[in-house]
Amino acid sequence: MEEALKIGKRVFKSRLMVGTGKYPTNEIMKKALDASGAEVVTVAVRRVNLDRTRASMLDHIDTKKFTLLPNTAGCYTAADAIRTAMLAREALETEFVKLEVLGDEKTLFPDNEALLESARVLVKEGFSVLPYTNDDPIMARKLEDLGCAAVMPLAAPIGSGLGIRNPHNIRIILETVKVPVIVDAGVGTASDAAVAMELGCHGILMNTGIAGAKDPVGMAKAMRLAVEAGRLAYLSGRIPKKLYASASSPLQGLIE
Repeated sequence: MEEALKIGKRVFKSRLMVGTGKYPTNEIMKKALDASGAEVVTVAVRRVNLDRTRASMLDHIDTKKFTLLPNTAGCYTAADAIRTAMLAREALETEFVKLEVLGDEKTLFPDNEALLESARVLVKEGFSVLPYTNDDPIMARKLEDLGCAAVMPLAAPIGSGLGIRNPHNIRIILETVKVPVIVDAGVGTASDAAVAMELGCHGILMNTGIAGAKDPVGMAKAMRLAVEAGRLAYLSGRIPKKLYASASSPLQGLIE
């Protein structure tokens, strides 16, 4: 039996993590979260009302069922990301944080220097840090060395739906680090999710691919099945690729 996904001190059965932004309504979001089978749900700290005495999107998330993963989306400096993570820990009572420090408003690629700086501080402060990073094996190794609980390389730019643009780098990252590798950003449809899992990734975090679909609830279910199928295919071991045909039935013993 396969071991569950362990991130820091936490253990999860589902390898699909989902976001909470961009849904048409909170009710559709709630149904999509249930259909996804996810156990981890991300919330953008700077875009939700953390005051639980007032109406908030958080009112539509069953915190007994889902583990909240606050993220620092929208932060462009290390200081801002650290401050946002501290606020999330105090308001949501969690050491879990998805660390984002963006370097450019157009591409939303991460700022590597600021990411390392903020990760170093937050790890020392006792956070379980899951950093959003480029698909760079060297950067992944540096983040692991700092004590990050996982690394989250992008598949493609945030919200682009382009799928895995560089599977070779993802594969090298998997060979480089020992912490879980969770693909984050760029997954557009179920086949993208399956490809990521077939590479050996430990999990996937997605938002736009589900929330932006014509039927978010149906897509959430499709993504859940794709993640499960891709993981099972990886564990089962695919046949090697060959240039020429190979008969499905043995040729030996044919009656002439």
